[in-house]
Amino acid sequence: MTAIPTKSSPAAAPPFGGASRRNRCLVMGILNVTPDSFSDGGHHTDVRQAVRRGIAMAEEGADLVDVGGESTRPGARPVPVAEELARVVPVVRGLARAEVRVSVDTMHATVARAAVEAGACLVNDVSGGLADPDMAATVAAAGVPYVAMHWRAPSRDMDRHAVYRDVVAEVTAELLCRVEKLTAAGIAPERIALDPGLGFAKRPAHDWELLTRLPALCALGFPVLVGASRKRFIGAALGAYGSGEPPPPGMRDAATAAVSALAATAGAACVRVHDVPASLDAVRMAAAWSGSRPDAPHPAPFAVRN
Repeated sequence: MTAIPTKSSPAAAPPFGGASRRNRCLVMGILNVTPDSFSDGGHHTDVRQAVRRGIAMAEEGADLVDVGGESTRPGARPVPVAEELARVVPVVRGLARAEVRVSVDTMHATVARAAVEAGACLVNDVSGGLADPDMAATVAAAGVPYVAMHWRAPSRDMDRHAVYRDVVAEVTAELLCRVEKLTAAGIAPERIALDPGLGFAKRPAHDWELLTRLPALCALGFPVLVGASRKRFIGAALGAYGSGEPPPPGMRDAATAAVSALAATAGAACVRVHDVPASLDAVRMAAAWSGSRPDAPHPAPFAVRN
């Protein structure tokens, strides 16, 4: 079993290849260059327009802009790798040329390699390396940080796998199993971040339990990324405590910012969101809140190379 670094161990101390310059939870802006993503599909399919939007996110304060070319919404069908490459690589290259810090949201090693060569500084893999057996070795060779998300099945089938006795214990165990495989493939532990995979093979009750017990995942010593933005569980909660009807995804940004603040206060190192300014203010308030509490959790470092 791979030794798991703790927050006091040497392996957990260095950030991902450079000193973090943020005394707060980081904010990753979502840039989907897809026609079918659940809330913004079709908005950024033109390369120049997508690059402009990514630059705008950086100007709004995004620490990273996460470019994805394949929808992972429930029921989504796979995209051919050639098509994903055509969508993603020109946008990553354009943003990197504009000196925007870019991550690539992909499950495919070929796309990850091409995106890193185009200037991406982090690979964000919703499958945690399970979708493509070449991913771990590719990331290890590239030497970039890697976000491993909890994943049980492709989007078209994942809802059938949302069965747990103890969702926190099972998600934690399955993520640590991925860490063991990833480090065995050569990815340095200090370059790995974990994502509990809210909405992926999860029911709303599972998502809320993972969030309320987020300190247990943060206590593993790895930086934790939380991707809650506009998801079904937020819509369900707004409906349950409001009119009874979930609002459409585009009307969930204020609630997403509230979740960002809660996640940051619980120790998350990064939140992945559509609306950067609202969540940036939210994590700043979380930092102020935590700074006044000596017992507050402090996130493991989450940074990228300069």
